[in-house]
Amino acid sequence: MKPVPSPIAVAPAAGPAPHGPTRRPGRWGGVALMLGSGLSNQSGAAVAALAFPVLGPAGVVAVRQWVAALVLGVAGRPRLRGFTAAQWRPVLGLALVFAGMNLSLYAAIERIGLGLAVTLEFLGPLTVAVAGSRRRTNLAAALTAAVAVAVLARPTPATDYLGIGLALLAAVCWGGYILCNRAVGARLPGLEGSAAAALVSGALYLPPGVWVLREHPPTPGALGCALAAGVLSSAVPFVADLLALRRVPPHFFGVFMSVNPVFAALIGLVVLDQHLDAASWSAVAVIVAANTVVVSTAPRQEAVPAAPRQEPEVVER
Repeated sequence: MKPVPSPIAVAPAAGPAPHGPTRRPGRWGGVALMLGSGLSNQSGAAVAALAFPVLGPAGVVAVRQWVAALVLGVAGRPRLRGFTAAQWRPVLGLALVFAGMNLSLYAAIERIGLGLAVTLEFLGPLTVAVAGSRRRTNLAAALTAAVAVAVLARPTPATDYLGIGLALLAAVCWGGYILCNRAVGARLPGLEGSAAAALVSGALYLPPGVWVLREHPPTPGALGCALAAGVLSSAVPFVADLLALRRVPPHFFGVFMSVNPVFAALIGLVVLDQHLDAASWSAVAVIVAANTVVVSTAPRQEAVPAAPRQEPEVVER
């Protein structure tokens, strides 16, 4: 889905600050952009779920990957012929985890619902952050999140262990995506690496996507939902996050993005009529709180006002 941009993997691009006095755009504008990004991302996932009965998760993900490839390809304009073998290796790894992340998440959403799937997926960036930290507070947050996961996976007549496993696979892919994205960012300038990975991922989905669309001819409504999911979960958050990171510090962005599981649970309730019991709501709140603690205690960097050819790095989900 990206899903939402990773709160751990979003950082301003390195480079000198622009010369002369600058004026930082209002933080409230950044908050509005982040709110719009989160709501758009989760709404896109909910709209995608409406197309599952016709296209299935694989068909919807294929359409979404093609939209993401178009958006990032235009924005990044990667010079693919100029890439070296050392640059292609992390790009290909990024493309693979990008493809696997969205497919496993959408398959999980189909089985266990939007709120639980997105909440469990957030364990990916949480794990990456805790693994790189020696703070006792972060370790306590991780253990608390583990208890919350145990609550979500507790045996009940309705427990879907395959769905839980798919959501945890999406979390592993998101963690791998963060690490691969760091390697790509170190070897390729600007958005070229992310754009190239999106193009490769889109190409990987051409055979299965074409097969799904041929075997399961989409209705206009299902195709419209899949396209809308691509726009709402890829194009809109990408632009909104770029603009938001010009207005707010990265740590503030990360803390705010930590509430996305709550957005997902609420939108799942309103749009898809997916209800969580009290214990599941409590577990979602605990995982959100754990992620917020880890992000808010990370070393802080202030946002740098945008300058020409100096865009913030945003992880495309």
